[in-house]
Amino acid sequence: MSSSSGAPRLFGIHTIQTWTWPELRDRWQWFESLGFDSLWLPDHFFPTAGRDKPMFEAWTLLSGLALVTRRARIGILVSSNTFRHPAVLAKQAVTVDHMSEGRLELGIGAGWFVEEHEVFGLDFPETKELVDRYAEAVQLIDRYLTHDQSSYEGAHYRLDGAYNRPAPVQQPRPPLVMGAHGPRMLKLVARYADTWNSFAPVDELRRRNDQLTVYCEEIGRDPASIKRSMFYGVNQSPEDDPWASTDAFEEFIGRYAEAGMEEFVLQPPKPERFDMVERIASNVLPRLRQPE
Repeated sequence: MSSSSGAPRLFGIHTIQTWTWPELRDRWQWFESLGFDSLWLPDHFFPTAGRDKPMFEAWTLLSGLALVTRRARIGILVSSNTFRHPAVLAKQAVTVDHMSEGRLELGIGAGWFVEEHEVFGLDFPETKELVDRYAEAVQLIDRYLTHDQSSYEGAHYRLDGAYNRPAPVQQPRPPLVMGAHGPRMLKLVARYADTWNSFAPVDELRRRNDQLTVYCEEIGRDPASIKRSMFYGVNQSPEDDPWASTDAFEEFIGRYAEAGMEEFVLQPPKPERFDMVERIASNVLPRLRQPE
């Protein structure tokens, strides 16, 4: 039941913004030169590995990185809805869409990392309200970015004749990348997303992918119109390291592609292993891009 559009597979790199600005700038330019299709940042105020470690704010950093890259799609995987009013996020997205000359992927998730909310005094509601807020935020952002002027009245957010000027470069709006795992979130993906992103072992990701296809069919949407995207974090499954070798990378991608994934966003290994990233980009990615 896994959906696949038959389009070329896409490969992205996800970097945590704990490097210095010169390191981030140079490494993003290098990853782009290797031919990776997209480059991403997470949306956290400090690393999940420790609150005392340095970390840049994602959207401010992304605007700078937009100016030092030229081809790759760029985005936040994914923006936490608990950090910004959705209208503020929409204005940030339009700005970066212009600065990148139409290369923005607009990622948004409900939010999950409780500790950083507690440290910074940010509200983190119970799960039902968290998803309620996310549902409203996605509706508001979709409406605002696709209209010159719009209003919205929800339980948590509102607009009153807000103008969307300048309009985004990409029309009708930048692609909406939605991070989602559970049933209610997947139903929102089916209705609004251009790309669905998730992470899980292969069998669970296949199950979610199949469920998303069902939800699309229930509302009359072509399941293939949603790109299926997976995320790999280097600490996610240390025993299953796609960067261990070219063979390991090819086998890893093959398993997730068989589960219906079309885009593969991976955190890179440590810089001392960047030679393997270069080998894979040169020798493996061209072959893996075309679905069998």
